Amino acid sequence: MKITTANAQHKYPVSIAEEAKVALSYYPELDTIPITFKFKKKIKKSTMQAQPTFGSFFKSRKNRSYVILMSERFKISDTVYKTVDMPKNIMIGWLGHELGHVMDYQNRTKSNLIGFGLQYLFSEKYIKEAERCADTFAVAHGMEKYILETKNFILNNAKLSEKYKSRIKKYYLSPEEIMQLVEERDAAVK
Repeated sequence: MKITTANAQHKYPVSIAEEAKVALSYYPELDTIPITFKFKKKIKKSTMQAQPTFGSFFKSRKNRSYVILMSERFKISDTVYKTVDMPKNIMIGWLGHELGHVMDYQNRTKSNLIGFGLQYLFSEKYIKEAERCADTFAVAHGMEKYILETKNFILNNAKLSEKYKSRIKKYYLSPEEIMQLVEERDAAVK
């Protein structure tokens, strides 16, 4: 798989270069943070996953690097799709959400990050908090168009399983909550 870069800090497959550049453009504070986007055969219970790299997990915030793992394929009903074949805006929304996780991780101390990882593994309440936090970061950075498009793609897709849709409804911000955040953000700017 051919890898390209937007700058010395960001690496991603050529097949999603345009989408990665758009998503990263909403997060200028991540310009100097090493982030690698990588395809993986399969990610349990997810399409994408952001995490600190193993070598940087215990480093200070300023020295951390991250990897955003992306499942190569996902299944809708009985059909398997390649992630790279997703509509452009859906991919941007997914990447923007994952970059929201990176923003969250950058705000955490080493011990807090360790606690976060353990709680995420064992607490549904914490999964919900973490996923809603990533959505909130994406909306705060102006990505609501992409986040909403991604939510609507998932929630209104007749071919997606109800189990997957229920997971999205359970853990992530709803379209209505996203619009509320946009209203609050815009009111604060005025």
